[in-house]
Amino acid sequence: MKKKKVYLTLENGDVFQGYRFGADGEAVGELVFSTGMVGYVETLTDPSNLGQIVVQTFPLVGNYGVNESDAESDRAWVTAYVVREFCDEPSNFRSEISLDAYLKKQGVIGIYGVDTRQLTKILREEGVMNARISDKPAVDEYDDTAEFYVKDAVKTVAPKEYKTYGEENAKYTVALWNFGAKNSMINSLLSQGCRVISVPAFATAEEVLGTNADGVVLSDGPGDPMENQSIVEEVKKLLGKKPVLGTGLGHQLVALALGAETAKCKYGHRGSNQPVKCLDCGKVYISTQNHGYQVLEESLKTGRVQFVNVNDGACEGIAYEDLNAFTTQFAPESCNDFRGGKPLFEKFFTLMRKEKENA
Repeated sequence: MKKKKVYLTLENGDVFQGYRFGADGEAVGELVFSTGMVGYVETLTDPSNLGQIVVQTFPLVGNYGVNESDAESDRAWVTAYVVREFCDEPSNFRSEISLDAYLKKQGVIGIYGVDTRQLTKILREEGVMNARISDKPAVDEYDDTAEFYVKDAVKTVAPKEYKTYGEENAKYTVALWNFGAKNSMINSLLSQGCRVISVPAFATAEEVLGTNADGVVLSDGPGDPMENQSIVEEVKKLLGKKPVLGTGLGHQLVALALGAETAKCKYGHRGSNQPVKCLDCGKVYISTQNHGYQVLEESLKTGRVQFVNVNDGACEGIAYEDLNAFTTQFAPESCNDFRGGKPLFEKFFTLMRKEKENA
């Protein structure tokens, strides 16, 4: 395969040369890094990566190919994918297609041969920034690159229709308020015997309650939580009426609905190996995360911080006992105990059970 040079020009003017794989083209996006050693299919298809150029910190990507049953949605959402080295001859019995072929199929630009370690150091020290991918260095254009912003993020990725998963006679029915939920969230609820009703992002609180679900999950999703003021107003009306579990963007929307503030992280938390500490029991869990915004602990008007990030002390979870609600910045399905159980789902199921007993 003949190498085609391509350039990644950062908002600060730094230029990295690499080579193309995946789809051809030019693009502008928010440059972020993900620390997972595996799970690149999940990263590519996570709706929370809308508008982002993802840098993979692990140096070799693609060695086990792509199995589309691992996907978190029905398409890739990343703008582009940057790696040190990619494997074009995967070796795994589950592999259906190579990473290069998958990116071509999905129309996603890939770049390899880049010093991803240096790229990550820049992002850690200077913070997340925009970048442009082009056939020549865009040093005269990076001021325009700085203007890029992901707009209408939830509106872009969230499903527009109701959809029901699972058996009619399930023990619990859960309304999943879907702002860009991952398949792994739906599959985790189903695997534990729940019936799941996916509710469109811009449904009203009355419509969510109209599903007659035993509890409500506010899903993860992309973008700036402050962009979703109409949803925040509906969340206010919902809280206290049903048991609630908020995850990712849902965690942030609940906090906003209760008067707290959010802010953009310097470089965010992305990957399947993010450590969070439970302040109630002292245990540290290895979690999956993908976010660039956070709830500011000092702005909380109600609730108590239950989880913090071990690396930077950021708020990772809040308990709202008076409202039968709790939220996590990380994916609760990735939080397992030594028995292989899922303590956060178990806590949510306990809230729903008590709600049913007291009805």
